[in-house]
Amino acid sequence: MTVYVRSLETAVPTTKLIQSEARDVFAAQPGLSRLGSRLVSTCFDSAAIETRYTAVQELTNTSRSENPQFYDQESGLLLNPSTKVRNDIFAREATKLFVEASRAALQAAPEFDLLDITHLVTVSCTGFFNPGPDYKVVRELGLNPAVQRYHLGFMGCYAAFPALRAAKLFCEADPNAVVLVVCAELCSLHVRTSNDPDTIMGSALFADGAAAAVVTARPDVAETALMKLDHFETVLTPVGEDSMAWNIGDNGFEMVLGNYVPHIIDDHIVGALQPLLAREPELAALPYAAITHWAIHPGGRSILDKVQSRLDLSDIQLVPARETLRNYGNMSSATVLFVLKHILEQPMEDGQPHGDGRICSMAFGPGLTVETGLFTKLRQPTAGAQGPGQEDTAENVELLPGRAPAEASLA
Repeated sequence: MTVYVRSLETAVPTTKLIQSEARDVFAAQPGLSRLGSRLVSTCFDSAAIETRYTAVQELTNTSRSENPQFYDQESGLLLNPSTKVRNDIFAREATKLFVEASRAALQAAPEFDLLDITHLVTVSCTGFFNPGPDYKVVRELGLNPAVQRYHLGFMGCYAAFPALRAAKLFCEADPNAVVLVVCAELCSLHVRTSNDPDTIMGSALFADGAAAAVVTARPDVAETALMKLDHFETVLTPVGEDSMAWNIGDNGFEMVLGNYVPHIIDDHIVGALQPLLAREPELAALPYAAITHWAIHPGGRSILDKVQSRLDLSDIQLVPARETLRNYGNMSSATVLFVLKHILEQPMEDGQPHGDGRICSMAFGPGLTVETGLFTKLRQPTAGAQGPGQEDTAENVELLPGRAPAEASLA
């Protein structure tokens, strides 16, 4: 049975952060040691990020708050709110992104009525509330109250893959199933000033965003679907459990992102790909670069560098991942879906109206976990759809009532 991604859409908050200006604010904090100040400059400058988006509107020079919780513009100080304060903002702001991305994905698949959705899978690792985002999406969009709901929480940057894999299994079990998958992350809620290298690296990399996909095996979508979901595999590397982690602290969630992670990926990426490519022996016999598209989760610039070098991929094959990182930063689970959307929006090659090659995709997360997927690109989205390759995405997405786009910077 062929399982299709009928639509894939993205959304980001309306507040844009400029990387160089964010660097200057973090570097100016009075509690930094001399080494900490140097690390801030190095991490921000080497991240290969130009802009990111945040749901924390007070992190701008245009939005004044009488009782600032994250950033006091008058003193220039970054504040350190409690986990409860951060999580309360997550419950409010993440709901907007979950709904916005979901609505966009459903509008991009107009042949489906809202009541056609049979399953809903929501994903996030940056906050908790209950009734959760699955409930909110059903209520806000008017889905069938009997829709089967599943929430994948606290898995990290690779969680879009278990969500898509679950959607594929639902569709294989029920040929009439239509599954809405939506990832939304507010990583910027957990940034803070610190002399800790892992915390500094997280502050330089992480951002907010959401992505949603409509997945189905109904044969009537074969002529309009964007890609096929072919195979998924999961591999745990033999080392790395202590090198990447995501813990809950008293003042937000705490990232462990050791500088040895790129080396672990360098050592184990070939072995992690073997189970996936073995599903199709003709691909396993080819050089990696023979696979047309690579949708790699841009966990950081050095990770992309290691993957490209180890697999001997071309600069062109890394463009979707590097442009996503440059324009949006690392949005945890949603990020690889931004990369996939970038690939889907690339023009089709002449003579190949039904696709220009396979897509090999991968993401990395705590454990160290490597999730991989093999897909087939079928066609581009319909004309007029906005994509993550466009720098003004925050102004192009369909906004919720009462939300106005605004570009600002942390300064």
